[in-house]
Amino acid sequence: MHFLLTCSSLIDRLNRTVGRSVAWLTLIVVLVSAINAVVRKTFNVSSNAWLELQWYLFGAIFLLASGYTFLRNEHVRVDVISQNFSRRVQIYIEIFGVLCFLLPAFGLVFWLSIPYFYKSLITWELSSNTGGLIRWPVKLLIPVGFGLLLLSGISHLIKCIGYLMGIAPDPIAQAEKQQRSELEIADDIAQYAQAITEQSAEQQKKQSS
Repeated sequence: MHFLLTCSSLIDRLNRTVGRSVAWLTLIVVLVSAINAVVRKTFNVSSNAWLELQWYLFGAIFLLASGYTFLRNEHVRVDVISQNFSRRVQIYIEIFGVLCFLLPAFGLVFWLSIPYFYKSLITWELSSNTGGLIRWPVKLLIPVGFGLLLLSGISHLIKCIGYLMGIAPDPIAQAEKQQRSELEIADDIAQYAQAITEQSAEQQKKQSS
């Protein structure tokens, strides 16, 4: 079991690294979108390649960060019933959900997406739009993204079993702690921004008076 927990730790490290790296793609998407809009409005020039690049980057963010999102316990949940149970019962529900829903469903998508990507690769599929990009890189994102999500589910399953055996910390509590820390940072940023806004408003009042 200790070997499996080590594997779980490595999976979490992989998803954490990928998730934090992919977060920078958001900035790139904003820059590409802004540049594309400025060029189109200013010079009346548009490019399907730039438009498709925006879609590709959005797909990369959505798919590659899914495993990291699951690791942080930030996917949409409906915990109206399970939150009333004891922690051990909640962990059993987690195990049931991973084994009966997450692994079969995402495993099927992962398996079916491999020939979908391979066919695009060997035919060197191009976009149907004039001046568009090649398609296989964006189709590769599907098996990679669902593969990372599957690994994250397996890691969560290992941690849940380890918790029930008394050799691993509570995986749900860890995720909740991470969420709280991020919310605290967001609150600090919001309070800081509000303080700057109020300061600026006071200075304007003084200048006007």
